Amino acid sequence: MQIKIVNSDADIKSFHKLPFIINADDPNWIAPLRQDVEKVFDPVKNPYFEHGECIRWLLVNDKGDLIGRIAAFINKTNAYTEDQPTGGCGFFECIPDKEAAFLLFDTAKQWLQERGMEAMDGPVNFGERNAWWGLLVEGFTEPTYQMNYNPPYYEEFFDAYGFKDYFRQLSFGLPVDMARPEKYNLFYERLLKQGYRFEHAQKNNLEKAAEDFRIVYNQGWHNFHNFHEMSKEQSLALLKSMKPVMIDYLLWFGYYKDEPVAMFIMLPELNQWFKHLHGNLNIWGMLKFLFYKTFGHNEKIFGTVFGVVPQHQRKGVEAGIVMAADKVVRPKNIWKWIELTWIADFNPKMVHTCETIGGKVVKQHVTYRKLFDPNKPFHRHPIIE
Repeated sequence: MQIKIVNSDADIKSFHKLPFIINADDPNWIAPLRQDVEKVFDPVKNPYFEHGECIRWLLVNDKGDLIGRIAAFINKTNAYTEDQPTGGCGFFECIPDKEAAFLLFDTAKQWLQERGMEAMDGPVNFGERNAWWGLLVEGFTEPTYQMNYNPPYYEEFFDAYGFKDYFRQLSFGLPVDMARPEKYNLFYERLLKQGYRFEHAQKNNLEKAAEDFRIVYNQGWHNFHNFHEMSKEQSLALLKSMKPVMIDYLLWFGYYKDEPVAMFIMLPELNQWFKHLHGNLNIWGMLKFLFYKTFGHNEKIFGTVFGVVPQHQRKGVEAGIVMAADKVVRPKNIWKWIELTWIADFNPKMVHTCETIGGKVVKQHVTYRKLFDPNKPFHRHPIIE
């Protein structure tokens, strides 16, 4: 077997070809968009290169057949905030061959060690946790956009190599028309009398939506490990990137005396359209996307963000924003199923909220951590209180 650094157009083509080989017989697999993946490895498009570095490899057998791939990353902003300097590996794909898998892991490990790292997380992304993060271990149904999908045997490789379960990522799903607890409507009515209001975004006023998003995000997520405050430019860029698929009445904000205090951001589940593109959003792919977006069948919503600022938690605001959205979304009679973005098991408060509204765990991903020194104590991700 031979490891090769990806450094040519032909190598990049092979990097994207391998998942088609691995998942050829799996009807549930949906190819990630090549353009999305390439942004990760493009220093011009990925801001993480400003404070980090990454590399990727291909693995071929003695006959020259493509049998594996992996990438390794160091985010220097976060690497030294852990118990030990920690890098990451991701975009792992491999045939059912333990020796090949271990060679890929060893290659990533050695590269990280040469740069002072003492542990690696995987499979993760050289970017935010909302994309390609964690190994799928339960719920091998059609993947949601930019969520990892892999054969079940990958779990055996990670366990055998010595990776340990750092945290679990739970994706909750539920029918859009599921009855809510009676107390939810009581919370909603009471909140309106107390000065709260709930409104959906307006597509023609993205600046306001972006600022409301930024305020709630910065207040609501600041207790998370390795949190970085979002700027006005970043929030506006994020909302603009959503605009081609944004539907006004799926983006909700809660206000208290005109101050944004909660948000529930939903989008149409993009893979229901992208699965027809075979992983390539080129000109032909764009035309197919526009066709399926206009005439295709999509009954699935993806809940990308759901949160309340700390000062307004435990007051029923979560219930209020869900009820406000229900009153508008349900009468449309378009959307049948919603899957919520993964909630980490170190966030029991949000896990409880998802369970309370009727969500059931439909997928589990695991973010693993491998300590290079086996004598060092391993600790799971701390619980957010």
